[in-house]
Amino acid sequence: MISQLAALLAVLSTGVVYGTDVFCALVQRSALARVDDATLAAVMGNLHRFADRRMPVPGILGVVAAALAAVLAAVDGRVAGAVAAGVAFLLLVVWVLLYLRVSAPINRRLTAVADAHETPADARILQRNWDRVIVPRAVLQGVAVLALGIGLLSW
Repeated sequence: MISQLAALLAVLSTGVVYGTDVFCALVQRSALARVDDATLAAVMGNLHRFADRRMPVPGILGVVAAALAAVLAAVDGRVAGAVAAGVAFLLLVVWVLLYLRVSAPINRRLTAVADAHETPADARILQRNWDRVIVPRAVLQGVAVLALGIGLLSW
């Protein structure tokens, strides 16, 4: 039962990040295409200021809970649950690496220019580079949530 609770916690935590990434992919990209560069830099810099402080909590909790669910299911002999949670864990690790290597540096740059009340000449390029990984990020999160759900169904 503890492995199921860990998987459920992973679903809930990962779902927060998944929903955020899907919103960014479906709504934010299109909305930002319609604003000027100064607005883009200010809005995204301030958005990342808060997101980068607050979103690690559900993100880390989801990764840890998925790993815990995989280990506990394996110890309990629940192979399908262990594999599903293990797949989710690996997908979430890939998401973290993508975030750290691509998104986080852009987030820090946009936050710094928002703090300085500047509009960088490459604001659109920064946002375009951030946008190019948001769909893969959302897919990774979505498949992880799906895997966790499949794992819960197998218990």
